[in-house]
Amino acid sequence: MTPAIPSSILDMLSLADPSWRPHLLAGLEATARADPAYLPALVSQPYLPNGGRLFAAFAQPLDAVRYVLVGEGPYPRAESATGVCFMDGAVGLLWSEKGFSVAVNRATSLRNFIKMLLVADGQLAIEQTNGEALARISLKARAIGSTFIQTLMDLQANLTRHGFLLMNAALVFRPHVAPIKDAKAWYPFLQAVLTALSDHAARMGAAPPTLVLWGKAAGQLDVLPSAAHFPKAISEHPYNLSFIANSAMQNLFAPLHLLQKQETVYPINKG
Repeated sequence: MTPAIPSSILDMLSLADPSWRPHLLAGLEATARADPAYLPALVSQPYLPNGGRLFAAFAQPLDAVRYVLVGEGPYPRAESATGVCFMDGAVGLLWSEKGFSVAVNRATSLRNFIKMLLVADGQLAIEQTNGEALARISLKARAIGSTFIQTLMDLQANLTRHGFLLMNAALVFRPHVAPIKDAKAWYPFLQAVLTALSDHAARMGAAPPTLVLWGKAAGQLDVLPSAAHFPKAISEHPYNLSFIANSAMQNLFAPLHLLQKQETVYPINKG
């Protein structure tokens, strides 16, 4: 018998696309069976993301997913934790006169991700990703008629168009709990997510989406049984400066031109 799942968590499934809801429920049931005390303890105290956004990443329909980008966990700030990995809710505009906006500069992982995209797109040289070089890019980006995106929401929209599911290995952040501990508690849930993607690809006669795993907690998904047949791109967490020069990430993202305005909505991949 599956232990009861708190109603407040079940209510949050409404933010997920309907194609995901039965699979997310199966994942919650697996989480509850693995540790019956975990979910009741979770809802008994504050955690991030708040505002009912626990499953916000799953607004991307299941059959639109081509990549599963996995971060470690939500930002540890209420205004930043959106339920969508690396999409910092405190960030609006990307650019300023000096380069990045103040909000982007404060979000280290996001800043390094954007720098990697600029290097991959041939806009920046890896030897010079700060100072005058970045200011020149910003001047170009903010010019009238620029083809550069302007906001973080634009970046999220481009990722969505290219079929990215943006989720974290740990769906929650709690200041008194080590992130890796919360990540381990969510592994049964993530197993269900990967199984749903694998089964859908098999039904469509298509290859499974690519798992893009950033950091140690995300990298642990590689050992889950359901991850065995997925293509993978694994790297250090973008918090590390070395991420900017990661050639595997540059090769993965270069063809997507995520920092450029993209009006075309890419067709859903149905095999």
